[in-house]
Parts: sequence; C-alpha cells; structure tokens
Amino acid sequence: MALPHCPKCESEYTYEDGNLYVCPECAHEWSQDASADAEDALVIKDANGNPLADGDTVTVIKDLKIKGSSSVVKVGTKVKNIRLVEGDHDIDCKIPGIGAMGLKSEFVKKV
Repeated sequence: MALPHCPKCESEYTYEDGNLYVCPECAHEWSQDASADAEDALVIKDANGNPLADGDTVTVIKDLKIKGSSSVVKVGTKVKNIRLVEGDHDIDCKIPGIGAMGLKSEFVKKV
C-alpha cells in the first residue's frame, strides 16, 4: 500500500507514526482518517495550473487596477508569503508599496 503524499507540500516521503501520517520535509502531521478527505479539499492553482500553498512567492502576470484608487499593481510584481483563503479573491498578501490586499489566483504565477 502506497502512503499518500503530503497535503501541504506534496512531498512523497511521508511515513506513518501511530495513527498519523508525517511529512519529514515540512513537518506537517495529519490523521489517517483525514487523508481520505484530502482529495475533496479545495486546491487553488495559479494561471499555469501549478498548485499554490501558504507561504509561496508569486509574480503578477497582468497589470491590476486597485479598486477605489488610481494605483496599479504592475506586471512582474513579486509577492512573497501569500496566504490562501476561500472566496472570489483567494490569495491574501501584502504587496510592497501598496499594502495588504486580495488577489485572484488566475492573475499570478508561482515563482
């Protein structure tokens, strides 16, 4: 029986510890019962189809107008340490020079 990949970092090097699975690469632990539900979990992907995770660094692929402001987030802006959330704007982040905002995953690519 093959062990499931880590749901947090997709590492294939997981191992069993009692009734838990453990990832040696990111130290994530999850129950064996939860692994069956992991496939039902929402997976957020960037514009190229790569899965995103909390803490990733992404690059903006299109000029984005900021609602309620005359500012624009330019193409190529690098955004570090993103946080994934549910909703229309599925990425929470802080953009240098602008501040905290939400982005849609379809307008970013993983670095």
